[in-house]
Amino acid sequence: MLESVADHSVAARLTWPEAGERAAAGAILAVPVGSTEQHGPHLPLSTDTDIAVALCARLAELRPDVLVAPPIPYGSSGEHAGFAGTLSIGRTALELLIVELCRSATATFDRIVLVNGHGGNLEPLRAAAALLRSESRDVRVYMPRYPGDPHAGRAETSMQLALRPDVVRAELAVAGDTRPLAEILPLLRAGGVRAVSANGVLGDPNGASAAEGHALLQQLTTDLNEQIRLWWPVASPKGPLS
Repeated sequence: MLESVADHSVAARLTWPEAGERAAAGAILAVPVGSTEQHGPHLPLSTDTDIAVALCARLAELRPDVLVAPPIPYGSSGEHAGFAGTLSIGRTALELLIVELCRSATATFDRIVLVNGHGGNLEPLRAAAALLRSESRDVRVYMPRYPGDPHAGRAETSMQLALRPDVVRAELAVAGDTRPLAEILPLLRAGGVRAVSANGVLGDPNGASAAEGHALLQQLTTDLNEQIRLWWPVASPKGPLS
């Protein structure tokens, strides 16, 4: 099942004095940013959000100075229009949401990392972070990168099998468009995923396994943790955590 985060690592479960104490000690706020979009006939609409939440939860297990914010389950998913269940707020709205959220959050937390689970969110997240950093707000964006299929293929299916096997409809997992992303990118930009894949899959989920998913999640968690160390080599700009 989807990994949970200890109560002391979840910002929403704290009282405001407790949140203030953690912020004063230099806590990093990790914000999972996902999407609600089709992931083929075999994976749930929450797949990107589930993966972003899992990475934040695993990061918090490694670092006691990390607090996990409630996830943002809507993103820029216009390329998945035409598939039932996809709920997109678009690039402009997502960028504005992130800017205002982080302006609010930096009144309490000095450091924020946006852990992104959906590729279509990357451009607005980067634009928002650039604006926030120009305002002297320390906001960073992490985008997990892994080899393999770009959407609802073996990699994402494996991670969901590791996280939430009960929501994977394995019997419905079939290949979609398996051409390299570079080859189909012009078609995707012109007509979205529907233009190249009738079932919404870009790749082939066959061969996915929970073991492969666990290994991939471990790899991404290690990468995220190392990236945090590069961004913030000092435990806290306010001094060491108590």
